[in-house]
Amino acid sequence: MENKELRYEDFFVSVNDEYKDFVSTVKEKVFEAGYTNIKMGSSKTNLYTAAFIQPKTRRGIANFYLRRRSFKMMISAKNCASYPDMLSRLPEKMVAQIGKASPCQNLTDPGKCMDKCSGYEFHIGEALYQKCRFGCFQFDVNVENIPFLLEFLETELKERTAD
Repeated sequence: MENKELRYEDFFVSVNDEYKDFVSTVKEKVFEAGYTNIKMGSSKTNLYTAAFIQPKTRRGIANFYLRRRSFKMMISAKNCASYPDMLSRLPEKMVAQIGKASPCQNLTDPGKCMDKCSGYEFHIGEALYQKCRFGCFQFDVNVENIPFLLEFLETELKERTAD
């Protein structure tokens, strides 16, 4: 079987029409901020993975995961502790998705994970979260979440620009 190269255009065509404007807006915002590399991939669970990466640092900001039955977006929110007010405005369903993420072993029990691994420690309301950075801010893309996903992404981009 031939292993064809994955292209962003193929991913975009496969996205449900009601989410195409959202995907285009995300791409525009991250490109404006310098995250101009798009790393494409696929796996057993993901038909397409599109990761937006900063070329100089090779750090990511946002990933899309297009699956057979769902569409998800992950935000790499390394500055999440800097904006608890924004996090507290997230809908309950998004907060529940954060709550389901694995705990960060290095924060809860140092030395249990890779040395360079560091998770996220932040508050939503009064609750303290210590979550693994892989999957912590991975949310369903749906009509209700889109405004919050955009605000979340814009807030993180703003914090990274201030660094």
